[in-house]
Parts: sequence; structure tokens; C-alpha cells
Amino acid sequence: MKIATFNIQNLFHRHRELIKSSTSKNVSDWISELDTLLRKPSKNILDSERINTLSFLLGFDKVSDNPYAILKSRFGELFFKGKVLENATKASFLTDWQGWTKLGNRPIHERAIYSKAYMIAETNPDILILQEVEDRASVIEFNTEFLPLLQITPFTEVMVLETNDSRGMGMGIMLKNGYHLHGIKNHVHDLDDEGFTLFDVDCQEYSILTPEGDTIWIVNNQFSSQAEQRKKQAQKLGEIYKQMRDVGKEMIVICGTLNDVSYSDCLSPLLRETDLTEVSKSSLFQADQDNGKDGSYFRLGAYRMGVNIKQQDYLLLSPTLFNKLHNAGMNRKGTWPERKPNWRLYPSIAVKHHAASEHPLIWAHIN
Repeated sequence: MKIATFNIQNLFHRHRELIKSSTSKNVSDWISELDTLLRKPSKNILDSERINTLSFLLGFDKVSDNPYAILKSRFGELFFKGKVLENATKASFLTDWQGWTKLGNRPIHERAIYSKAYMIAETNPDILILQEVEDRASVIEFNTEFLPLLQITPFTEVMVLETNDSRGMGMGIMLKNGYHLHGIKNHVHDLDDEGFTLFDVDCQEYSILTPEGDTIWIVNNQFSSQAEQRKKQAQKLGEIYKQMRDVGKEMIVICGTLNDVSYSDCLSPLLRETDLTEVSKSSLFQADQDNGKDGSYFRLGAYRMGVNIKQQDYLLLSPTLFNKLHNAGMNRKGTWPERKPNWRLYPSIAVKHHAASEHPLIWAHIN
């Protein structure tokens, strides 16, 4: 069984709010502080004044209306979203209408789409778990039109569920070679102790029937960018895993974008308080080394020596599966190197917007 997890950062269109440069530490701190203040059940005058100040610093006074329209699919139609429009004149050769409207998303460069396909085709997993996909129709189109061009068998089962984030941040799973989706459960309605939504994106559970008739359980995740919320999510995920083990489930995979490095206290309920093991910790793990002097040291927070990119994505295995690990690895040939680290890229990638994703694809081959 070959399984892979990939934060693909959308296939054909990406929401404009997600296309931005990384925020400075000041902005990150302001967002975290504002999030904490807004969650307080009772606020005093100082809290309210600080909320107003932070709102100004973060530009909340520059109110942006809901997107007037978004594009669906690669060659999809333009349609209006979030507004009730009555008697709206449709642009056509009959109306001779001219004008403009602000789009909620932007098309992804065709080379970037192929870069995504190259990464998946080179790995060619039986089970592919995805984060940040627009919708099921886009995944099906990608599966049937792009993957066959690279001489790999398309996936036979595709399932995508929307999440609590409506900006094209769906999550899903693709299967082939006799693996079948047997059940699915999401956690979009889970609440924390204060009554707020726990998973700002989602945590999805899949039960998979193997060709041999066994069942494996996969939990797909995308954690918050805020530290306090991320730790709550890790605690809940740790509880989900322990509950699975308590009822006799042994073949379990926990994967996805956890948005933090392995030594972080936020992930300790998952990485240090359970018996899960990350595949990059195995001596069998394979990854292209950084070129030049960056390949000779271990950067804090990186996957391993010579693979000096900050770890955000994980493929965690229960002891039963980890003991059956044949080999594992990372494909980052479609990931544009930032600053100093450098590694091999696909020849088609000449600039950053040709890259497949900011995230590598992590895979494991399990006997």
C-alpha cells in the first residue's frame, strides 16, 4: 500500500485572500492577540480599546465586500455568490453589456497545474489525501484530464467535503488499485470548551477497505495558524486517536498540514503523548538533499539534515503500520525554494508561480 498526503493549494483557482506574501511577526502577533481578545466571554473597557486598535493596525477599517463573483472549474462559468441579484442583466451578444466585476479567486497558471500532476504522477500512490481543494468537480477534472497525460492510471474513487473555511479549502481523498472508501466522518461541528468552532478548517476521518479485506483508518487534518487554537486541535486529535485504539483499531494514519514544527508545544498532545511516529523519523525516509552547503547541517524545525524546509506537513503512523513500513519519502520537486535552501525542481518550473504548492508531498510504502 502506497499512501501520500499533499496540501495541493487548489487545482485551477485560488481565493485571492490566500495569495499573499507571508505576514511579518508583528502582524502574526496582532492577529493572535485579537483572536484571544475576541474569544473572551466578557470584555472590559481596556479590552475593547485594544480590539479597536488592533482592528485599525490590521486594516479592518478597509472593509472589503463579499466577492461579487467566482470562477468554478478550469473552464467553468462565471457565477454570482453571496448576493441576491434580481433582474441582473446577463452579458451576452444580445445585451451588448460591458462592465467589470471583482472576482473572489484567481486562475492558477497552467504550468503550476502540471507541476501538481507531476508530483502525484511520480509518486503514484494507491491512496492520496488532499488538503485545500476547491471542490469535487475540480478534482475529478484534474484526475481524468491531467493525470492520464502523464501515463498513470487515474484514481477510481474521489471524495471531497467542504470545510468550515469557504475559500476553496476543501479536503478529500482519492483511491485506486482495489482500495475503497468504506466510511467518512467530519468534525466541522466540534466546539471547544468556550463554545467556539474547534476546527477552523476540518478534521476528517476515513475508513478504507484494502484489497485483502482489511480496514485502515485515516484522519486528514488542517490545523489553525494560531498557536492557542492549534494546541486545542492537537489535543482533540490526540483524543480521537486514543479512542480509535481503545476500540481495537490498530492500522491508523494521521496526516495533513499541522502548521507547526515537531518540537512545538502545540503539537505535544499528538507527537509526544501518543505512540504515533512520523515517517520522516524513519531511516527509510528518502528526500532530495539541498544543494551546496545547506545540505551539510540540520536547520531547526526542518524535516532532517539536508532537507532544510520548515516542517508543516505530517504523515504519522500507528505502531502496527510503522512496523510494516517498507520505505517513505518526500517529493519537493514542485516546491519553489525560498531564500537559501535549494533543491532539484521540475524543468517546467522557471518562476515561483509555476510551482505546484508551498508544501511538499509526503508518502509512505507500507507492506
